[in-house]
Amino acid sequence: MVKLEDAVTARYEKNGEKFEVLIESGAAQKIKNNEDVDIIENLAIDTIFKDAKKGTRASEEKLKEMFGSDDVEKIAKEIVLKGELQLTTEQRRNMLEEKRKQIIANIVRNSLNPQTKTPHPPERIKLAMEEARVKIDAFKPVDAQVQDVLKALRPVIPISFEKIKIAVKLSGEEYAKVYGDIKNFGEIKKEEWQKNGSWVGVVEIPAGLQNDFYDRLNDKTKGNVETKIV
Repeated sequence: MVKLEDAVTARYEKNGEKFEVLIESGAAQKIKNNEDVDIIENLAIDTIFKDAKKGTRASEEKLKEMFGSDDVEKIAKEIVLKGELQLTTEQRRNMLEEKRKQIIANIVRNSLNPQTKTPHPPERIKLAMEEARVKIDAFKPVDAQVQDVLKALRPVIPISFEKIKIAVKLSGEEYAKVYGDIKNFGEIKKEEWQKNGSWVGVVEIPAGLQNDFYDRLNDKTKGNVETKIV
């Protein structure tokens, strides 16, 4: 259960009847994004209300009539999915800011400047969004908003979503240190061992991770790595 002060009211009207639950705002957003959430653990009170502010509970008879069940978890999920969140100004502002950060992170990870073939830093994306007056939906999934944001950004900055392929050459000793990292960054398209014991591979990664990829390999191998965009 969450603290009452950390919860928001989710309200759903069905056949003229109003039903409410008190749920943690982040969990409510995840439910709306169809993510798995332990609903009961994220309720402030394990109850379906007619009016949460007044503390008026919905009767079991009414729940069964309207939802075909009196199961709190099942009904709470339907209320959140189909209803609206009653947010304070501060809660709405915080949710919008968090969603904005997620969208920026997604764009930074997957995009680059096609003129320089280098990633845009997060601050540049943020400023471009402000200049383009991009509107963010606090409840809409990040992936569903990114393309619209990119469309708004293109008149402001050169930007494209791309993946790049990087050839990597490592000694057998360094290979053991970083192979897991290479796989985590992207997809290894080709790899082979050379006669001198070196490992050579081609990995495809989101364009925006290029600098992070180089930094990780150089840090773990102390610079004993060769890379080249192919």
